[in-house]
Amino acid sequence: MYNLAAHVWKFLLKRRGKLYIRNKESLPTDTGFVIACSHKGWVDVVALGAAILPHQIHFMAKKELFNHILTSNVLKKLNAFPVDRNNPGPSSIKTPIKLAKEGHIVGIFPSGTRTEEDVPLKRGAVTIASIAKVPIVPAVYKGPANVKELFSKVPIVISFGKPIYLGEDKLTKDRLADVSNHLTASIRALEETAR
Repeated sequence: MYNLAAHVWKFLLKRRGKLYIRNKESLPTDTGFVIACSHKGWVDVVALGAAILPHQIHFMAKKELFNHILTSNVLKKLNAFPVDRNNPGPSSIKTPIKLAKEGHIVGIFPSGTRTEEDVPLKRGAVTIASIAKVPIVPAVYKGPANVKELFSKVPIVISFGKPIYLGEDKLTKDRLADVSNHLTASIRALEETAR
């Protein structure tokens, strides 16, 4: 179901016009990794999934989206998995760590939908990548945030940054802060160039 949905969305977004995918060649090809992407709404999720084809992304999504059995089944077929953003604990990172270790791509939106989610989710992305021993790829989405804006002439831009390799160093509190700051700076730099 994922491949079909992603290819359909890619076709529709291209038909709409003004779809720009930048620096895709910088994505790692020999390992799983974590993509940390800016977030405005549901459009950026499907645009990111379409942009990274033929690869698939396993998306971290808030657990409330899985409350209804029908929605839950669809999301799971689209490679989404639930996480409790209000009360994140060790169990919240088990699934993404396992996926990344197995060579999959894990998609996280560090800015979430509320600004207070910014810091803990960036740290979560760094923690997952560090434990799984995979790189983090900063990414930025610029474009429509909803269905109405999809019918406008606003271009869609997906920009990937250079992978951040964490190495084998122990993830101390200071190291976590340093890499989180590096990730923040990388995303902000991409946002400037995506305008």
